[in-house]
Amino acid sequence: MVTRLFLGCGAVGQQLLEATEGWTGKTRAVCTSESRVKTLREEGVDATVGDPSERESLAAFEDVGVVVVASDDADKNQRVAAVARRCFPDAFLLAYAGHDADTAAIRSVADRVVDPTAVVATAAASHVSGEAAEDSLRLQQVITEIDGTLAVVMHDNPDPDAIASGVAMCRLAEATGTDAEACYYGEISHQENRAMVNLLDLDLRTLGPEDDLAQFGGFALVDHARPSVNNQLPEELHVDVVVDHHPPRGPVQGRYQDIRTDVGSTSTLLTDHCHRLGVRLDESVATALLYGIQIDTNEFRREASRLDFEAAARLLPYVDEAVLDRIESPSVDGETLDTLSRAIENREVRGSVIVTGVGSVSDRDALPQAADKLLTMSGITCTLVYGFIDDTTYVSARARGTDVDLGETLRAAFDQIGSAGGHADMAGAQIPVTQAFGEFAGEEERDEAIRDVLTDRFFDAWYERPRDSDIVKAPRGSSGLPYDRE
Repeated sequence: MVTRLFLGCGAVGQQLLEATEGWTGKTRAVCTSESRVKTLREEGVDATVGDPSERESLAAFEDVGVVVVASDDADKNQRVAAVARRCFPDAFLLAYAGHDADTAAIRSVADRVVDPTAVVATAAASHVSGEAAEDSLRLQQVITEIDGTLAVVMHDNPDPDAIASGVAMCRLAEATGTDAEACYYGEISHQENRAMVNLLDLDLRTLGPEDDLAQFGGFALVDHARPSVNNQLPEELHVDVVVDHHPPRGPVQGRYQDIRTDVGSTSTLLTDHCHRLGVRLDESVATALLYGIQIDTNEFRREASRLDFEAAARLLPYVDEAVLDRIESPSVDGETLDTLSRAIENREVRGSVIVTGVGSVSDRDALPQAADKLLTMSGITCTLVYGFIDDTTYVSARARGTDVDLGETLRAAFDQIGSAGGHADMAGAQIPVTQAFGEFAGEEERDEAIRDVLTDRFFDAWYERPRDSDIVKAPRGSSGLPYDRE
């Protein structure tokens, strides 16, 4: 069994010891500090008090395959490395040069040298060189030039991806010295979304028609790309920053734009920018970003990219896993259960597809939850649930294991009477009742008329849509409408 021998245990040596904890083989250490040796022994390391620059301190060690020289003293590391090479000529020798060291001397005996100056320079260069880094620097520059508070605006009734992206953009702005507020119109009503905001104590501001937007010095849009589209901002509003992963369905303004449609979430993009710019994320923001990625990629099962996995890996060490578990398992209120009950009772099944109406609701987030639950029924591959809030019909649809693009299907079915779109397996629509259907004498007449129109339109579009084998699928989220959980 190979032995790893640590000679000197300064700050770097201690980190290397911790990094190799759990590896196979034996770990031994020689250190001149009695207190450090005592600490190492308490941590389960076989440590010995001795001077590693003297051959006598090393004579007793056998089967040494790896030697790590890592005290805080650069001159001592050179002497220890030279002695270790003579004592263990066949071992792999890793040496920490230390600051202001004669690296040429230590390189002559070591197989690999850790030069702190070179490491710092390489890390710094990675943040300021290359096309990707330059792009993040452009974002930083635009934010720096904002005169006043930056309003970071999420889409209406924001979902976890929008919420996380909003607070992360605020952190990035604050790191550049620019004040920022995460803002949204509408409400956060989904149980998981509310739990996310409350448990992570996220600072969000609700905007209303009475708010004077002139109080802000600039505007950033996250998880959507255009003012007046899925938000209540005026169409003519000047936008400074846009960061989104949905393909836009029209021209996008903004002094800086980052629209990457090949990634699974906007949270991924904000994580990427913060990493490039060296912005430190606290536990609450890191947890929010990871949850945003998980939701929009359906736990990395829906069109997740390499960058989504990399972002999650960067966030994971800073995430509060206990809070994340509580966010993912919130209590369910009575109205959501009532909505699910009506969805089951009113369902119409054709083949493997369910369409159902639940009547009037006060919480639109109950619709996607019902659509998700119905999709677990045996033999069902697609669900569509709709309900009414005031003069608007909200539609939420889910699919699995089909070769039909659900977002494109809803666009074909409902774009002529409302707005619709989404992803291949998760989509939504909004239809103004009076504008699309006219006036009704009562709720019963309304429900029956709208049921017939929605059901016929959806099934016609579903069975007439080309299959994946016949077409090249439209880009992910081609509607450009990032509905709240669709």
